[in-house]
Amino acid sequence: MEALVTTRLVLHPLTPAEAEYVVEGRPGPDALWAPDYPNDGDRAGARHFLEHCADTGNPEPFGAYEIRLREDGHAIGGVGFHGVPDDQGQVTIGYGLIPAMRGKGYASEALRALLEFARAEGVASVKGDADLDNAASQHVMAAAGMRFVGEDDLLRHYRIDWTAGSAAERGDGAAATDGAAGSAPSPQVSARRPS
Repeated sequence: MEALVTTRLVLHPLTPAEAEYVVEGRPGPDALWAPDYPNDGDRAGARHFLEHCADTGNPEPFGAYEIRLREDGHAIGGVGFHGVPDDQGQVTIGYGLIPAMRGKGYASEALRALLEFARAEGVASVKGDADLDNAASQHVMAAAGMRFVGEDDLLRHYRIDWTAGSAAERGDGAAATDGAAGSAPSPQVSARRPS
C-alpha cells in the first residue's frame, strides 16, 4: 500500500509490526517521532488496528495511517478507518494529533485526504463522531466536508455521503468533493511515496 501524500503531510499506512511499536510507545528502527508521539489516542488506535488484524486479517487499505510531516518525516498523530466498509459501503474513521500540532489545520488536511481516498475506493459513506464538548474535533470534521447528523448523550455524529455519478463510479478521477453533501474543496492528494 502506497502512502497518501498531501501538501504538508504523508499518511503512512501502518503495518502490524509498526502498530506494535506504537502500542508499546517505542519507535521502530527507522521511525521518526515528534516529541509526545504516540499519545494515548494513538496507542488506542494502533491497538484497535492490531485487534482487527488478529480477528479478521489486515483490513488494508482500510487500516491505520500514521500522520507524518512531509518536510521532515516526523510522526505527529494518526488517522484511519475502523475496518473495511460494511455491506452498505459505509466505514467509520478516527483521527488525532499530538497537542503541539493541533490548531494548524493538519487534522482537517489528513481527514480530507482519507475521505478522498475512501471515495476513490468506492466507499458510499464515511461516519465519525466527537465528544459533545470537543469543539475542535467537530470543527475538523466540518472543515473536511462532513456534515453534522445528530447527537446522543455522549457524542456528536458526522458523516459524508457520495451521490451517484461520483468519481469512483465515473472513473474520471474527479476531486473527492464532487457531489459530496456538505463538502469543501480538498487539497491535492496522491497515493504515492513522498518526494
